[in-house]
Amino acid sequence: MKNNSNYYILILLLISSCTFNSKQSNPFLQQGEGFVEVEGGKIWYGIMGDGDNTPLLCLHGGPGGTSKSYYNLSEISKERPVILFDQLGTGRSDHHQDTTLLKVEMFVKQVKAIKSELKLNDFYLLGSSWGAALALEYYTHHPEGIKGIIFNSPYFSTPIWTEDAAKLVAGLPDSIQTAIHMAERDSVFDTDSYIAANSFFASKHGRRKELVKHPYDTVESNRNTFIYNYMWGPSEFTATGTLRNYDNVQSLKKVKVPALFTTGEFDEAIPETVNKLSHMVNDSRFVIITDAGHFSLNDNREAVVGAIQEFFEDQNK
Repeated sequence: MKNNSNYYILILLLISSCTFNSKQSNPFLQQGEGFVEVEGGKIWYGIMGDGDNTPLLCLHGGPGGTSKSYYNLSEISKERPVILFDQLGTGRSDHHQDTTLLKVEMFVKQVKAIKSELKLNDFYLLGSSWGAALALEYYTHHPEGIKGIIFNSPYFSTPIWTEDAAKLVAGLPDSIQTAIHMAERDSVFDTDSYIAANSFFASKHGRRKELVKHPYDTVESNRNTFIYNYMWGPSEFTATGTLRNYDNVQSLKKVKVPALFTTGEFDEAIPETVNKLSHMVNDSRFVIITDAGHFSLNDNREAVVGAIQEFFEDQNK
């Protein structure tokens, strides 16, 4: 009996060591995944990490993208829970083509649903690209509990975004520019020349390096191109969707928490613009991720993780 007792004690210790160490700040969070019911279906979420510092809630880009790039924040999950979720219609969440659900306020409600489900009293927000716009929208309507915001390669305004895109397109070879201008003139975006031009632009300003798949990325998770096309358009530099007149940049002045702005050296969210936008937030810092395009977590993951960790360290001083 004595040996059996020691065996059971050992098992209990092993189980407790694998359980998320919540301590006092995050008593409800555990590593794992789940689904939350929202209007239109269920959204998937996952929690990485066993740290007991303030959680980080991550909002992915697109619209219609997925959250799997945030697996690249696994190092940060050693010190705090990193929460990722797929917005309704994409990734591991329920897919749909219901355009009544494709409104900014509906996406804000999804963030609120995750916050409520996980009982996040205090947390940081991280938004990349379209996710940055969503983070700003959410903060504007529900600032409670948000300790800081990280805007990674941020999009806040279609007029600003397309103006910058035009500058980048102007720097491409003449043949690429011609294909883009012809497609936009005729509103025909499925030609081989336009598709090739889009790919060339992406290789310079989107993902510049070969895709690096994270070890955690083991489950198929597909983006929803219908959502992207309906809300945005046929390419990063051509906005024809419901967001074509979107502009919420003035809401940056309402941000009263510390903010970190990061963008790639060759990003679609060009450094000069992002630097100017960062000055609209009183307590902010701006970091250029060298040798990276829009997908900086792929192109220079170490630099992005380092900037975020430094941001968190400064909040604890």
